[in-house]
Formats: sequence, structure tokens, C-alpha cells
Amino acid sequence: MNNHIFVNWEGHHVKLSWLPTVHIQDVKQITSAHGYCFSEGKILLVDVKGRGFNIPGGHVEDGESPEEAFHREAFEEGYVKGKVAYIGAIEVSHEHNPLFKHGGKYPLVGYQMFYRMDIEECFPFQRENETSSRIWVEPEEIPYVMNDHELSLQVLNEALNKR
Repeated sequence: MNNHIFVNWEGHHVKLSWLPTVHIQDVKQITSAHGYCFSEGKILLVDVKGRGFNIPGGHVEDGESPEEAFHREAFEEGYVKGKVAYIGAIEVSHEHNPLFKHGGKYPLVGYQMFYRMDIEECFPFQRENETSSRIWVEPEEIPYVMNDHELSLQVLNEALNKR
């Protein structure tokens, strides 16, 4: 598998690069935090409105660390809590994106941080945020259920190896 791919995100030509175990020092470049959440050998996927089934995650809010953001997102979207371990980052580069707007919401080069969570607490699913359901999936079924780019499988492999 290639560690670099190009994707089309709503007309934007974006280069994604998987950087296993790389720690990003400049927190201003970190835009979001995501993760694979494990319980009894299965992975939590949430149905995010408009995106389909995916792993929990989202934007880092002002004043929170990427790890805090992931804990918050895992609870808001999947209603789970647990111990996390950092596994790597995806570099999101707009350097080849003719539609990129300097000074906009995202940096020219930003990073999505990824974690593995071993779930310790699972709460009743409330549908209070942007997710409409959650499911538990065997790791080998992820490519057939999750709606995401191919680097997500490399992130999954890293999460599986982080046990």
C-alpha cells in the first residue's frame, strides 16, 4: 500500500500522507482527532450524518489537546470511554489544490491525529449529536462497511498492532 494518496473532497484535490507514530509539534496545524475504538475484539463504527459509517472523530476545539478532542468525540458520537494510545497522523496537504483559500478554516498543510481506544465504558446510545447509530464490526469487515479512503486501512493496521 502507498502511504500517499490524492482524494477529492467536495471538489478539492487534496494529498493525504500516513505518518505512523510521527508526533506533530505545532498544535496549530492539528485540525482533528479520530480513532479506532475496540471492545471484545470488535470495532465501533458510527453512522455520521452525510458521511456514512466511520470511526469516531472530529475537530479539535480551542483549548483542548488532540487527545482530549478524541475522548470528547468518542463520547459524543459513540457514547464510549476508555484508554487511548496515539498511533500516528495523516498529513492533509492542499499544496496541489487550486481551490484552496489561504486564511480559511484549514491550514495549507494540516494534520489529523489518530488513536486506538480500548473501551472501558459503553453508555446507552442517545442520538444527541451528529450520529444516528453505532455498530460493532469485526476488523476484517471494516473495508466493506466503513465509508473512507484507503489510508484508513493503514491506520487500522497500526491500531491493531498497538495492542
